[in-house]
Amino acid sequence: MKYLVIAAALLVAGCNNVQRLSELGRSPEMTPTDDPTKVPGWQPITMPMPRIETTPNTANALWRAGARAFFKDQRAAQVGDIVTVLVTMNDSANVANATNATRTAAEAAGMPNLFGMEALLPKTIVDPSKLLSSSSSNNNVGTAQIKRTEAVTLRLAGVVTQVLPNGNLVISARQEFRVNSELRELLVTGVIRPQDIASNNTVLHDRMAEARITYGGRGQLMDVQSPRWGQQLMDTILPF
Repeated sequence: MKYLVIAAALLVAGCNNVQRLSELGRSPEMTPTDDPTKVPGWQPITMPMPRIETTPNTANALWRAGARAFFKDQRAAQVGDIVTVLVTMNDSANVANATNATRTAAEAAGMPNLFGMEALLPKTIVDPSKLLSSSSSNNNVGTAQIKRTEAVTLRLAGVVTQVLPNGNLVISARQEFRVNSELRELLVTGVIRPQDIASNNTVLHDRMAEARITYGGRGQLMDVQSPRWGQQLMDTILPF
């Protein structure tokens, strides 16, 4: 098993090295625009659905049950429609813990008198009343602090890839932009409700279920900041 992991790591590293070598002297190539459902690993989402209810027809009525307006809604509602995703995250955490524990123990045992049989003890035992004596002391002091601040603001358009039976929409938004020799990649996927889409055809990320938000990239600077694949391999397999 260990050799299979090493072989797989070497194979992945070799593929990455080939890609890096092919981009020497020029900027990273952008991924061509493609159907999100054709991306390797994409699969339809299955989620719990409510019981299907039929909508009664009303004679001589212009209003349709469940409609949000008299006229056609211009917001995303079908596969292939575009919706803009707004990601605004300002998260911070500050946690501090302190622990101070002290323990002291002492034990003593002896046999000064036992029906006169204490005289039968070996001559090396000078004082039978002090056969056993032990003591221990333990002191533990621990301090931990976590301080984290994150701020992410993204705005990108996505496409509806699936309409679930209950009307919820599965969306996938992907964007790439290149600055000099650095390629930045944005990816947002999730499930939204049609009623959470604003009138300007935008939806907030906190209204998105099963959200997956990725902001990364590749290029010369990212390559310098990343550990060498050999170092990553050693960090993974070394037990010490």
